[in-house]
Amino acid sequence: MKTRILIIALLSLLVGLSALAQQSTSTANAPQAAPASQSSQSTDPVLEPLPPPPTNANFWDGDEPNVVNLVAHPFARKAWIKRQLQPLRDRLGELDELTVAHAARIKDVDARTQQGLQLASEKTSMADQHANDAAIKAQTAQMVVTQASTRVSNAEQIVGNLDQYKGGAQTEIRFRPGQSVLSKQAKNALDQMASPLKDQHSYIFEIRGFAAGHGQAAIAASQKMADSVVRYLVESNQIPVYRIFVLGMGDAQVSGDSTPAKHVSGGRVEVSLVRNDLVSSAQR
Repeated sequence: MKTRILIIALLSLLVGLSALAQQSTSTANAPQAAPASQSSQSTDPVLEPLPPPPTNANFWDGDEPNVVNLVAHPFARKAWIKRQLQPLRDRLGELDELTVAHAARIKDVDARTQQGLQLASEKTSMADQHANDAAIKAQTAQMVVTQASTRVSNAEQIVGNLDQYKGGAQTEIRFRPGQSVLSKQAKNALDQMASPLKDQHSYIFEIRGFAAGHGQAAIAASQKMADSVVRYLVESNQIPVYRIFVLGMGDAQVSGDSTPAKHVSGGRVEVSLVRNDLVSSAQR
C-alpha cells in the first residue's frame, strides 16, 4: 500500500515538472515588441516577430498516455526540438540576407564615391590646364601688343622724319649745243655719286636740265638732256626710277637763286643728291 502511494506521488511530481517546463519555454520564446520610435526611424525592412511555439491540443500531443511517454515527452524528442529551433533558423537566415544586402549597398556607395572623387580630380586637372593655356595666351597677346606698339612708334618716327632731307653731293653735266650724249667725264662724275648708294635707302636724286633758247624748244632740249642722265643712272648704276626726280627747266632761273641764270651755248644738267639719315637709322 505504501509502495503504490509513493508511485502515485512520483507520477504527480513528474507531470507538474513537465507542465512547468513547457510554460517556461513558451514564455522565453515570446518575442519582445520593439519601441515605436526605433521602428519608425529605421530604414531597414521590419522583421516579423518570431511566432509563438505551437500550442498543443493537450499535454500528450497525440502520444499514448503512459509512464514511458511521460518520462520522454517532450524533452527527448527531435521533432519537438526542431519545431522550437526552426523560427530561430529562419530569423538567422533573414539576418544573413540583410547582412549581404547591407554589404552590397556599402560597396555600391564606396564605388560611387570613388567615381565621384576621380571625376572631380579630372575636372580639377582640366581646369588647371585651361588656366595654364589662358596664361600662355595672355602672355602671347601681351608680347604681340608690345611689338605692335614698338612698330607704331617706329612708324610714327619714320613718318615724322620723312621730310628731313639734307643736301649731299652735287655735280653739273655739260652738253654741247644740240647734243644729249654723256661724255666720259660726265659718266665718271655720275658713277662717283651713285656707287656708294648700293643697298642704301632714303635718298633722292634731283635732276634739273637747262638749255639755251626760249619757250617750249628750250624746255624740250633741257628735258632730253636730263633724260639721258636718268637713263645712265638707271641702266649703269641700278638706281630705282622712283628715287629720281627729273625736270626740264629750259632757260628758267632756279627759285631762290639770287645769281642770274647761267646761259651756256649748249646746255647743262644739275644733279643733286639729298638724303634722309634719320629715316635710315629708324628703319635699322
